[in-house]
Amino acid sequence: MPLQDHHQIVSVDDHLIEHPRVWQDRLPAALREQGPRIEELNGKHVWHYDGSVFPTVGLNAVAGRPPQEWGIDPVRYEEMIPGCYDPVARVKDMDLDGIQAALCFPSFPGFGGGVFQRAPDKDLALLCVQAWNDFHIDEWCASAPDRFIPLALIPTWDPQLAAAEIRRTAAKGARTISFPDSPVPLGLPSFHNAAWEPVWEACEETGMVISLHFGSGSYVPGFSFAATRAIPGEVVLPDAPFAVAITIFSTNLMWSATDLLFSGVLQRHPKLQFSLAEGGIGWIPYILERADFVWERHRYYQPIDFDARPSELFRKHFWGCFIDDEFGLENRHKVGIDRIMLEIDYPHSDSNWPNSRKRAAEVLANIPDDEVVKITETNARTMLNFPRT
Repeated sequence: MPLQDHHQIVSVDDHLIEHPRVWQDRLPAALREQGPRIEELNGKHVWHYDGSVFPTVGLNAVAGRPPQEWGIDPVRYEEMIPGCYDPVARVKDMDLDGIQAALCFPSFPGFGGGVFQRAPDKDLALLCVQAWNDFHIDEWCASAPDRFIPLALIPTWDPQLAAAEIRRTAAKGARTISFPDSPVPLGLPSFHNAAWEPVWEACEETGMVISLHFGSGSYVPGFSFAATRAIPGEVVLPDAPFAVAITIFSTNLMWSATDLLFSGVLQRHPKLQFSLAEGGIGWIPYILERADFVWERHRYYQPIDFDARPSELFRKHFWGCFIDDEFGLENRHKVGIDRIMLEIDYPHSDSNWPNSRKRAAEVLANIPDDEVVKITETNARTMLNFPRT
């Protein structure tokens, strides 16, 4: 087996389930009743925030439970294993799984902070973004600095405020921001709009990686889901099973990458780095081939960079992330071996916990040792500037 005991695994996509205490002491006393809090509804725990109710979706916390017990209904904290919401317990679960370090995305706020983006009270939303960041950096990550990689949310509704929060959290040790995989479904300007220049400038200045987690823009892919809308307090689904969306979630990041490749952003900001979190890598060789084909034929009559080939831009600015992608690994050199990273996805339904290391050994069995080290550890440490201690 190429995955040896001395090989460390750095997961660039895990998740934490926020405990209500995250905001309790970080918000002004007068705002705590309006801020995020957990209440019981029909025997389940649900979040109340700024006049709306949000379920704790069951699929977000299935680690340790057999698939026969999974579902999207709200769950109680007692039904989760403590590693979902307790950083000390999480380290024990990482040890059990053979994982050295993890980058943990938020749950209640949405992967990219969409709950705060949609909230009516933006002053409160800004305080909540800052409170989550302070909790994550000062409490969650500080509990085991060599095991947790600091991530930050930004107030996406105001690029200037976002730039300020990027600089503030970078000074506190954050290595990446979680940005919507597309701002458009959130009612925000697209990647092609100059409104985001303050964000790109702040990320370049601080070396902050931009993590695009699929679904963070609140768009559910698939024709059957096109008319679906998120209603606070419940999840309304079309007549198609959710399995359709789960199967094609990574297509969100195909759209994201293509948008950015033709946006001009990468040429104006040559230091920007984007992580395609939980997107898989098997699709990347095709989309790069297709983007180059289109670029060759269609760059003469559109505002497209005449000299920057999309595939070359991708390999300078993007990092592919996979959980379980045998086809992608077979074609890893067409992706770029220096740009591939492993994800564990604890405690979500795609995770192989507590057998992640065993499964990684299986899918990496035919890959040379030097490439295994890059895929499982050193690429992630390079991207996130998170060296071994």
